[in-house]
Amino acid sequence: MELKLIKSEPYVRQPVKNGYTDRFLKIKLDDLSLRSEDYPGKIKDIFIGGSGFNLWLLWEAVRGIEHPDGPTKWNDPENTLCIASGPLCGTPGFPGAGKSIVTSISPLSGLAGDSNVGGYFGAFMKFSGFDAMAVSGIASRETVIFIDGVNSRLEFYECSGLPDDSYGLTAGLAEFFDPEHPENISVVSTGPGAKNSNFGCINISWYDAKRGRHRLKQAGRNGNGTVMAQKNIKAIVGRWDSLKISDNDPADREALLKTIQWYNREIDERDPKMNRMSVVGTTHIVKYMNDAKCLPVNNFSLGSHPDAAGLYEDVFEKRFDKGFDGCWKGCKLACAHGIKGFVPKTGPFHGKEFFVDGPEYETIGACTTQGIFSPDAIIEFNLYCDAYGLDTISAGVTIGFAMDCFEHGLIDAAYVQGLDLCFGNERAALALLHLIAEGQGFGRLAGLGVERLKQAIIADRNLSEKQTALINDIAMASKGMEFSMYITKRSLAQQGGYGLANKNQHHEGWHIFSDMIHNRMPSFRQKADYLRWFAEWRDWFQKVGLCKLPWNDIEPADNKQSAEPAKVMGHVERYRDLWNTVTGKNMTVDEILANSRQGYTFHRLFNLRMGYGRRQHDAIPYRAMGPATIEEYLHDEENYDNDLAKAVSSEWPCDKAESLKNASRFIKNFDKLDLSSAEAVDAAFTEFMVLSMKNTETRLKVGILRRYRISAYEELKNVVYKKRGYNPDGVPTLKTLKLLKLYNLPGVKEVWQAYQKTRRKEKNDDHG
Repeated sequence: MELKLIKSEPYVRQPVKNGYTDRFLKIKLDDLSLRSEDYPGKIKDIFIGGSGFNLWLLWEAVRGIEHPDGPTKWNDPENTLCIASGPLCGTPGFPGAGKSIVTSISPLSGLAGDSNVGGYFGAFMKFSGFDAMAVSGIASRETVIFIDGVNSRLEFYECSGLPDDSYGLTAGLAEFFDPEHPENISVVSTGPGAKNSNFGCINISWYDAKRGRHRLKQAGRNGNGTVMAQKNIKAIVGRWDSLKISDNDPADREALLKTIQWYNREIDERDPKMNRMSVVGTTHIVKYMNDAKCLPVNNFSLGSHPDAAGLYEDVFEKRFDKGFDGCWKGCKLACAHGIKGFVPKTGPFHGKEFFVDGPEYETIGACTTQGIFSPDAIIEFNLYCDAYGLDTISAGVTIGFAMDCFEHGLIDAAYVQGLDLCFGNERAALALLHLIAEGQGFGRLAGLGVERLKQAIIADRNLSEKQTALINDIAMASKGMEFSMYITKRSLAQQGGYGLANKNQHHEGWHIFSDMIHNRMPSFRQKADYLRWFAEWRDWFQKVGLCKLPWNDIEPADNKQSAEPAKVMGHVERYRDLWNTVTGKNMTVDEILANSRQGYTFHRLFNLRMGYGRRQHDAIPYRAMGPATIEEYLHDEENYDNDLAKAVSSEWPCDKAESLKNASRFIKNFDKLDLSSAEAVDAAFTEFMVLSMKNTETRLKVGILRRYRISAYEELKNVVYKKRGYNPDGVPTLKTLKLLKLYNLPGVKEVWQAYQKTRRKEKNDDHG
């Protein structure tokens, strides 16, 4: 292993004031130039921090539809890898306060995509003097960037002979840069798979003192690891030598300590009675999803499986190594569990012992998309994705999609180099994962992700019209990015949470529990209202540098009695207190949400700038709305029959009472029906329609339900767009842009004018 210093430059470290340094670090890899610059106050006021700062830095760096050359592509030199923390990041003792946010133009979507991640890098970077860093250009050879906050120096190293996998690379760099104090180092890295796929992830390390090793957390989504690898960044290393409350310079230290103490008491009391995340992490979700028929079994087709019980929390609780598992200092939730002494059966690590970070629910779910229910296979999949630098969600869903295509005869063994890609074949799934990481054979195609793999199969395989319709229905990606691990067919709110999100990530609108498990948003209007509120609130966490899990996975004891239990307002108010005690801004919850709305709307406009961000781009595959095949319908026939009956009943064109009388000879005990009120008639008619479904051919029911489901999703778009201040095309209106003080930001007016020009041309073409 060789690291050769090629540039070292001192800098004056900007002290933190109330959570901010007010300074960005900009690096150009082409000539290894760097610039430290203060940013204007209005940028802080509008974009808050974290993902907001990253969006602004990326907006400044790239081209859009307003430019003669068109939008920047992900592999253009000007695409910028941005990493930020947030004003609340770096607060010791507060649960989940160590989040970094990584943003770039995504290889999967072509959009500005961000992903949050635990570990210590964001805090180390901020305390070293920078709220965010932006890295553009492409290095001539593999480069390590070192931000040494202890000595206030920025250094660049050429490297050779470093381990390719993230585990070995992180350990080697920590030993090189601070062998005496490994806890002072946090490494940002990816792996060899990121070079050969569109869904490379970024690993950020945290030092586990109990186990004497660096462990990894993943910024998984959007393919930011692929961007990092394409820029020839081998790693970014941060160094800082303390983590104290005073490092973040809170405006009111005593009030902050009281907020921290309150939240920690809440977790101590409530977590053991609720999800036991400090013991089992997010593995508790598997049973909930299987019971609710929301587990994404066999490429999101089935929803549940009897073998899923072998993946419940009790199985992983026995495997997780005991000890503190917080990826941030003093986090009481401590949900980052791992498995000690695991020995993989395939691939380059075959026969060697490893400590595996995880698995978490999303990784387990990603393997059920492949019909895999073996804990060992899932742990091995987890290990290799982390080491290769691959997002477990995108990798798992892509393999599950390939298996579905294989099962339906859309591809054959010859097309996939002899792999037997049947659901449940864990050996074939792992073999394909290794091929993806190597960029070899069918793995090269699969590494493009679901959307481009679908396009390649359509182009290569001479599919019939029926087969083409099927592959479009079952390709589980939206805005180019693979779905995360929840079946949405019976949750209109979650369909909107995925499809109407700026970047198709469930962190913007995760409604499965509220909609499906707890039924906290039963009406259409409630779903639409919550799609706006949750998007803005959940996106706020991305901006301030916090983990969302302590907000809604740990509920106050009286939450069910609150006016809106889905929002967990008791905790929202505590986060308001945290914000105010750190920043000194003294804002209300409504003001915080209004502030977050500015950045969220700007992100929608950014999508428009990149050639997307319109109604047509909020499409989701039909399998996300309803059963795409007869087999899917039959798997949950009773529920689908009920849904279909309610839909038909709601739009029945004739008098329902008269219709019931006309059909009385088919209705058992008709004379006992209660038809005394409109509500009673509605209930009786719906029940009659349920009975009618029993005599209807399943193929017809699949088609009828499809019409209703598509119609409901389109209507949801209309209502949510209006609530968000968008036009029917899904674009923020001029009034909205001015109201949110976005229109006069540099470049916004030009994007708006380019969009208006496109719309005029489309209308003229339609008339022509």
